[in-house]
Amino acid sequence: MLAQLNIRDIVLIDRLDLQFSAGLTVLTGETGAGKSILLDSLALALGGRGDGSMVRQGEKQGQVTAVFDLSLDHPAWDVVRAQDLEPDGTLILRRVQMPDGRTRAFLNDAPISAQTLRDVSRRLVEIHGQHDDRALVDPAAHRALLDAFGGLEARLERVRLAFAARRAAERHHDDETARIAKARADADYLHHVHDELSKLKPVPGEEEKLSERRAVMQQSEKVSGDLRDAYESVGGEGSPSSTFSALMRRLERRAGQAPDLIEPCLRSLDALLVSLDGATAAFEDALQAADFDPRELEAVEERLFALRAAARKHGVTVDALPELLERFTRDIEALDAGETRLVALAKAVEDAREAYRKAAEELSKGRASASSKLDAAVNRELGPLKLERARFTTQIESDPESPGPDGIDRVEFWVSTNPGTRPGPLTKVASGGELARFMLALKVSLADRGSAPTLVFDEIDTGVGGAVADAIGSRLARLSGKIQVLAVTHAPQVAARSASHLRISKSALKGEGRVATRVTPLADDSRREEIARMLAGATITEEARAAARRLIEAAT
Repeated sequence: MLAQLNIRDIVLIDRLDLQFSAGLTVLTGETGAGKSILLDSLALALGGRGDGSMVRQGEKQGQVTAVFDLSLDHPAWDVVRAQDLEPDGTLILRRVQMPDGRTRAFLNDAPISAQTLRDVSRRLVEIHGQHDDRALVDPAAHRALLDAFGGLEARLERVRLAFAARRAAERHHDDETARIAKARADADYLHHVHDELSKLKPVPGEEEKLSERRAVMQQSEKVSGDLRDAYESVGGEGSPSSTFSALMRRLERRAGQAPDLIEPCLRSLDALLVSLDGATAAFEDALQAADFDPRELEAVEERLFALRAAARKHGVTVDALPELLERFTRDIEALDAGETRLVALAKAVEDAREAYRKAAEELSKGRASASSKLDAAVNRELGPLKLERARFTTQIESDPESPGPDGIDRVEFWVSTNPGTRPGPLTKVASGGELARFMLALKVSLADRGSAPTLVFDEIDTGVGGAVADAIGSRLARLSGKIQVLAVTHAPQVAARSASHLRISKSALKGEGRVATRVTPLADDSRREEIARMLAGATITEEARAAARRLIEAAT
């Protein structure tokens, strides 16, 4: 419920701190005292349209703060959690109004958008008056009220889940149908590319290996000639090995004659021959490694160029060709198996639609049953509200061809205000005063179902007689037993039934040359005096005071 309303520098209000309690709170006062300013301030805090003219003259900004005490399971906390805030039982909405028309909104001191402010506030407060029919304009709101009255929330949730499953099945079927249709349209191309890539048989990492092998063979072709020349000089026909061997044999025959001279020379020649043999072996190994078949180089280059040509053709890298082949293979398999899969998906769609149809029909039956009970409940309330000749009916139009998450029904409240007149939509047939009383009858019938925890009624008793005003007061008091009710009223019969009474007045401020709106809580004698003023007017008589006392006693 609304616990506090703090207003700073709004029109005639410089500083105002109001405390609210449960039950029925009435706000009374002379015309022009500032009741509208108070409601406009509350509407601003709830996300209503801002207006720079609301800022008190000479001030840099105006501000309104509304504090709510809520249970932790209240749906308003869903919006709080969506802002990454933790619910703590107290919800604070604050709106700052700038003179240039700009506004800023805060939820528990965290900045939020105006849309978020409206999202959370519509779960907290409803404002109704003779010229405020917002709650009755949208037929979707009528459907929600009927569902709340009938306790159809569980059935509605089943319909929403079934609708989501139906949409998912339909999307899956449509996506698969489109994919297979595209595959069919490209079937010739698909098979051509698949055959081409299948013959090519690309292997992951193949390009790098082929490039390395090609580079090795190209380098080998260039150096093998030099290696061969060097080999001929060291170990071939031009090798000095035979010359050195002949020299060793001649020196060995002379070794006995001069060993000290010849032995070192023999050892050097022997080492030289060993080195020549090692060099010859190295050149032979190098020539063997460099040796390749030119046809292999040609084959490697053809393979490499074929892979790269295919990659360019399909706009991918060579390494992506195996994956591309796999994708085309899957597409062909999907094309071949498409009909079977589409049949299965079509069956899933049919099953989902049937499940939705059953859930929607069950919800429609519940709405039909609830509508007759709601009509009876509202019509019982109309007589005392001076609408005894009017009839309230709930019109339900079901269209299975127009499914939605809330079912197949369009719900709209209709009335006929006089016997013999054609019934029509409530907002088009009823006048402003009638509309407000219809809303009261509807809210009383709904009690605390389908309603925000705080209801505000703005002068819905205007232009009615004492008996009707008393009936309005009785129903407001009855409604306040379930939810918090605030009523701006000029009817003493309504004021007498309040649990809390606030008087709004306007007074001049000494030495400031301006007036300010003030709100005074009333109790006992002061409350009785205010109700007497409402009965008598400017001059309060003893008869008015006695009548006020009787009204309060009767209400009690």
